[in-house]
Amino acid sequence: MTNYEVLSKELKERMEYETRTETYRNMRFDDRKILRRYAETEREGWYYNPFIRDIDRILHSPYFNRYADKTQVYSLFKNDDLTRRSLHVQLVSRIARTIGQALHLNLDLIEAIALGHDVGHPAFAHAGESLLNKLYHKNTGRYFLHNIHSVRVLDTIHGYNLSLQTLDGIASHNGELELSEYRPVPIKDFAEFDERMEKCAQDKIYADKIMPSTLEGAVVRISDIIAYLGKDRQDAVLAKAIKEEDFTPSLLGRMNDEIVNNLIVNVIENSYGKPYIRLDEAHFEALKRAKKENYQKIYDHAGVLTGLKNALEPMMTAVYGQLLEDLKSRTTTSPIFTHHIREIAREGYDKTEPNQLVVDYIASMTDDYFIELHEVLFPNSSYKLQYRGYFDE
Repeated sequence: MTNYEVLSKELKERMEYETRTETYRNMRFDDRKILRRYAETEREGWYYNPFIRDIDRILHSPYFNRYADKTQVYSLFKNDDLTRRSLHVQLVSRIARTIGQALHLNLDLIEAIALGHDVGHPAFAHAGESLLNKLYHKNTGRYFLHNIHSVRVLDTIHGYNLSLQTLDGIASHNGELELSEYRPVPIKDFAEFDERMEKCAQDKIYADKIMPSTLEGAVVRISDIIAYLGKDRQDAVLAKAIKEEDFTPSLLGRMNDEIVNNLIVNVIENSYGKPYIRLDEAHFEALKRAKKENYQKIYDHAGVLTGLKNALEPMMTAVYGQLLEDLKSRTTTSPIFTHHIREIAREGYDKTEPNQLVVDYIASMTDDYFIELHEVLFPNSSYKLQYRGYFDE
């Protein structure tokens, strides 16, 4: 039996009245308070909402194109119905804008954060990020975190001059750490933001705890979890990794449509007119249990189905090592020069610390690109990644 929650009669009537009479509490981030690193370079235009500018720059980034071929959970499946990051960021945007509309927040800021939040995520889902972090930390003592790298892609590698509010929301989206309440923590300028980003690279525990400075960023953060919690279950069933009835029924429901609806309703019910974004205790505990079950029944086993788990680590280790060697020897025919460094127009980018350049390049790759690059660099390797075809049992 399905269970779709609805807003309480009292809140629904209050929302309708306050919207009609425009007497709701205005918690929206004011466009006029936007901060950019290089404000003096921006073109004037009364018709151009400042956060739409951020959205356009993200959408036109080559890294946005690559969402389409980056795995969300299940790698190496030829299955058009399994989620790729391109769909995931759209789902996050849609869920966050639904909540934001109800709470009278800045929908353009929400969309900018949502569409950009995973541009720094490497290929092969959780496994790809974990391995790249392992290699980077071993070589430098620093951490690779996809949310912080998303900021690097947009702010440093491509230098799109996005707003502080968009970049802060992207950096703070950490969908792996669920909270019952998201209360914004103000940030005054780019100097403070840059200090936070550097501290995140040095201290993963600190990075896990940073909070967005706007309610819009907080909405995207909870929406990220809402978007993947049930959708990953849907994908697991499609991949024939588990049956729908193997998931434990809960207050949230068992599968995607119920989970999304019930969490959206609860967030609105507990956050309307408040200076924070909140779930009630019962729904928060149910969310934690559902997320834990996803790890036990989905994420910890996703790489086993196609052999990804055993092959990816030696392949990525070899690729990382070869690219680093090519940089140090200035082998300018290497793909890291011809396919990456020469593609980046930023002056002085080629002088970046070599490990960081390797990480930038590997994190930019799609699943298919990594597989082909490994084949080019190591044609005689015994390690191969093979897709499970449409008609394979």
